[in-house]
Formats: sequence, structure tokens, C-alpha cells
Amino acid sequence: MRAGYHPCVIAAPANAVRRLLRAAVPMLAALALVGFGGCRKPKYDTSTPQKAVEAMESMVRDGRPELLPTLLYVEPRDVTYADGVTEASAIEDVKRKAGDMLGQLWRVSTKIKRRYPQDVDALLAQGGTWASGQGGGDIVAKIMADPFGWLDANRARLEVEDLGDGTAAFNVDGKPILGGVLTMVETKDGWRVTFPAELVRQSEYFPDTREEWAVVAFLMLAIENALTDFENEIDSGKYATLQAAGERAGRLVAESAGAQAIIFVMMQRNQPGKDPPKGSGVGVPMERFMGQAGNQMRRRAEPKD
Repeated sequence: MRAGYHPCVIAAPANAVRRLLRAAVPMLAALALVGFGGCRKPKYDTSTPQKAVEAMESMVRDGRPELLPTLLYVEPRDVTYADGVTEASAIEDVKRKAGDMLGQLWRVSTKIKRRYPQDVDALLAQGGTWASGQGGGDIVAKIMADPFGWLDANRARLEVEDLGDGTAAFNVDGKPILGGVLTMVETKDGWRVTFPAELVRQSEYFPDTREEWAVVAFLMLAIENALTDFENEIDSGKYATLQAAGERAGRLVAESAGAQAIIFVMMQRNQPGKDPPKGSGVGVPMERFMGQAGNQMRRRAEPKD
């Protein structure tokens, strides 16, 4: 079976997708903010909060969006899993795969703009961005047409304030982003976008085990695969309009994300002390199956030597 698809995808409930997104909210929120091969990676100056924001802009301008996740910092616990992998390395794997996914999204966006220039211009002329939720047009089409436009559209409104204690605050129009949850922190590698780990770890949907981190990594891989399929269909000239292409992209990504959402939620329910919600129809055999599926996802998501 090709990576990114699962037999449960047909029955994937919408709430399962939402739960997996909640699990990845801090990372996805940070990627949404910064979203506004073999060759050597260019160096970007992140020695101050302001320069780190400028580095985000430069990565997008240089056509290197796959580097954006390197500017995200998730505080790892001092945990080593049964297979010898640390939580720090599991988090890095998620970030690498997020970078691959963003790189593929960039390639798709470039082809969309070339194939449907008039449709893209008309859509973007309606105003707003996919991240702001403002303006008209289909959100999936806007993502495909301009996935990294949030920062360009709002750069003049975005401020970053060094608080003098190794942290910095993001503000838009003088107000904290996400109520001040999304911040910056100074690390040995420079300034990075972060969030209070002690806060998000209180959520039952935050990845906690080796398998759960692997499923989040595989989510990124599954979306990348869906975007690759979509790119091939764009190359074949299958869709006459941007709207038709956007609808197809939305279905492909939703199917891929839905399968991983089911696995993630089942693994959460399978933790000691957690029982399936009443009326869910989930029994022990199904949970055991999903735990085994999670192990398979982990192995498939791991980088090959």
C-alpha cells in the first residue's frame, strides 16, 4: 500500500481529523506564522528576534520554505524510548518531514501560478489570506495559490519585542498572537519560535509516546505524498480551472490526514487509564489493531539509511 493511504480512510470521521490537528496545534500555529536535496543549506542570521523574523521572510523569498521548521523550537523531555530514540530526535524527525511537506507545497504552488495565472490573480484580488480567513474564495485554492502569503500580507502589522530575559513576544496591531502563547526563545542556535511546553503538554492530544510522535511525522509524510499525487495530476493538465484543482487537492489531503487522525486518536485512547468514550463503538481488538498500525507508521516514517 502506498504511503499516505489507509483502508480506514473512507470512514474517517471529521472529529478525528480535528483531534489530530489539536495535537499538532502548537507546531502548526508556528508554521502558519513563519509560513507567511542535495544542495548546501544557506545560512540565515537569527541572532536577534527581529533578524529571526527577517530570516523567515528570506527563506520564503529564496524559495526555501523547507527550512522554516528549523526556526521552530519544541522543548523536549529528557526521555529515551524503548527503541533507543530520544524525544528530542523524534521531534526533529517531525520537523524534517514538515520541511519536506512545505517544500512540496511550494513546488505545487509554483505550478499552480504558472498553469492558472488568471484564476490565481482573481482569487488573490478578493483579499485576505487562507490564514486570516478574510476575503472571498475557496480556502484550499488559496493555500495552493499562495501558501506563504500570510507574512507578506501582515508584515507591517507584525512586531516582535525582545523582553530581555531570553524570550520575545509576537504582536499584531499591538496585540499578542494567540493570546501570548506563541513566543520566541533564545537558543544556542539563535532565536526560535516556540510556545510554553508545560502548557501544551497538559492537552490530552499532545504527542506523548514514541508512536504518537511517529504518527505526527507520518501525517507530514502523508500530506507530502498527497501533494505529490496532486502535482502529477496538475502536470497532466487534468483540471481546467483553479477551483477544480483546489477541490481535488482538498480531497487528497483530507483523505491522507484522516487516516493518520484515526490512528492517533485510537492510540490516545489506548493509553493506560484511558477508556474509549461510551458509544464510540471502539473495542479492545480495534484499539490493539490501531496500536499495531501505529508501530507500522513509526517504522515507515523513520528516515532510511
